[in-house]
Amino acid sequence: MSRRAPGEGSLYRRADGRWEAAVELGRRDGRRVRGFAVGRSRTEVAARLRTMVRLRDEGRERPDARMRVGAWLRYWLDTVAAPTLRRSTLDSYEDLLRVHLVPGLGDHRLATLTPADVARFLAERHATGLSARRVAYLHAVLRRALGVAERWGLVTRNVARLVDPPRVPRHEITPLTADDARRLLAATAAERHGPLWATALGTGLRQGELLGLRWADVDLDARRLRVRHTLALVDGRSVLLEPKTSRSRRTLVLADAVVVALRTQRERQAAERIAAGERWIATDHVFTSRRGTPYHGATVLRAFQATLERIGLPRMRFHDLRHSTATLLLGDGFGLQDIKELLGHSTIVLTSDTYGHVVEGRQADVARGMDRLLAG
Repeated sequence: MSRRAPGEGSLYRRADGRWEAAVELGRRDGRRVRGFAVGRSRTEVAARLRTMVRLRDEGRERPDARMRVGAWLRYWLDTVAAPTLRRSTLDSYEDLLRVHLVPGLGDHRLATLTPADVARFLAERHATGLSARRVAYLHAVLRRALGVAERWGLVTRNVARLVDPPRVPRHEITPLTADDARRLLAATAAERHGPLWATALGTGLRQGELLGLRWADVDLDARRLRVRHTLALVDGRSVLLEPKTSRSRRTLVLADAVVVALRTQRERQAAERIAAGERWIATDHVFTSRRGTPYHGATVLRAFQATLERIGLPRMRFHDLRHSTATLLLGDGFGLQDIKELLGHSTIVLTSDTYGHVVEGRQADVARGMDRLLAG
């Protein structure tokens, strides 16, 4: 690797195979301040290093307790958070800062921001019609940014941690029953989107995981499917990203119904490729438009809800197919650990929080089973 000039930072491969960049950002209180970036792709980490060097060379305001909250939020996002975030998450954070956090709290001094300031800001946003979930997201981002300021000694306490966000109403899951699931698959087996609905129900994959699925990830003879990417919309373009957590990267054994659906999809896609001729765009995605391009999530949602309405099933989100998979398996006696591994949840606590009510609903069956055992 060629030597980098002084001030350009360093870029190297770590023992764990990931790439790391480091650069001197200046001095604070007599101590050196360094910026870091870590990732699996050399290109990605090199781009983050260039961003840190550019911000430093542009003379952005150095972290200081006298900073305004808006200046700190921008510095935190560009220098501290950006190297650790996925592009889609970074875009979301940038929108929150631009539209809400900086206009609402940016003029306050970082060192004198109070819990009352934060509570008033959150209440005002909620009163203007922002959903409780969105306000809670604002609170989480602010708490994360102020947490870094606290660790760096710029503030004596993280005031956002002292404020409770509005309670987010729990979304009521409306999964398909077993009869409804069979009805959906039977009614759409010969339709263009039928294989997509069958794969979603049979695997519990997230929408982004389904749309990011490529034929290179599927082995129908071995009945295996590897989840290695998720499809996301970034700057108006569909891009493949790595799964959010290591648990999301998983290999699934496929049910017969899913194998049949995917074979049907492969045959139909081959026919569409011939029909499209030179207009076909080769992407290797399993589920595509008639020209080979990956689907947009909104397109899939519209098609799904139109299908439900046509065959007389209740309206639901596409994500509720994933909930249907878990609920049906739990109702058939499979445990939370089985569901956790299938869905790629990071912890069993997440699985329990999401589907614990289904397990509780089977307590009557457990009690009857205990009666049989004790009765001999």
